[in-house]
Amino acid sequence: MARDAREGRGRDRDRERDRDGDELIDKLVTINRVAKVVKGGRRFSFAALVVVGDQKGRVGYGAGKAREVPEAIRKATERAKRGMIRVPMREGRTLHYDVAARYGAGSVILRTAPAGTGIIAGGPMRAVFETLGIGDVVAKSLGSRNPHNMVKATFAALQRCASPRSVAARRGKKVAELLGRREAQAPAAPEAQAPAAPEAQAPALPEAQAPAAPEAQAPALPEAQAPALPEAQAPALPEAQTPATLEGEAAGA
Repeated sequence: MARDAREGRGRDRDRERDRDGDELIDKLVTINRVAKVVKGGRRFSFAALVVVGDQKGRVGYGAGKAREVPEAIRKATERAKRGMIRVPMREGRTLHYDVAARYGAGSVILRTAPAGTGIIAGGPMRAVFETLGIGDVVAKSLGSRNPHNMVKATFAALQRCASPRSVAARRGKKVAELLGRREAQAPAAPEAQAPAAPEAQAPALPEAQAPAAPEAQAPALPEAQAPALPEAQAPALPEAQTPATLEGEAAGA
């Protein structure tokens, strides 16, 4: 009877998966073996932590315990499917804004990233982002390294994320008004930087370098070298030889 009941539950799970239509992928985050000491010896059981998602914005996590590993994973997967949440994403690849959260001793920070960054996260957080379908994100865990605390803190941060449509509806405004303010603030920085650089650099270089070089080098060389050589060498030779030769001839005579 127990085996038939298990097989029936397995067929029901397959039907639910076909009825949903979305292909869910599951990742085993961690599995822990627990031993219970009894009178006859030790009884071992396994605790599994599983993350499930459709890679389209839905993700969930669950934990299960059983005497065997497959049964523990099955229980954790079922609980993860029942507790799935939907996370809004910008352009289907990253978060709308940076967010931080804390659960117990675990503390995480999730930041948006430009296209091509990839998933920069480790351990349990990477499993959550891969099943969720985020392609570009930067995440850091600042607290406990316990996988359960890290996963729960990551889900607490994802639940704080909101889309521009939900924010506009809560504030009673239109999405275009919120996005228009963001676009108006973006071009302000390049307009202040663009004209300042050429005006300060362009006129300073040619005026200081162009006239100074030829005036200092061109006239100095010919004036110092041209007249000095003939005046020192040409008259010195005949003046030194003619008086000596005349005095020698006079002495001999």
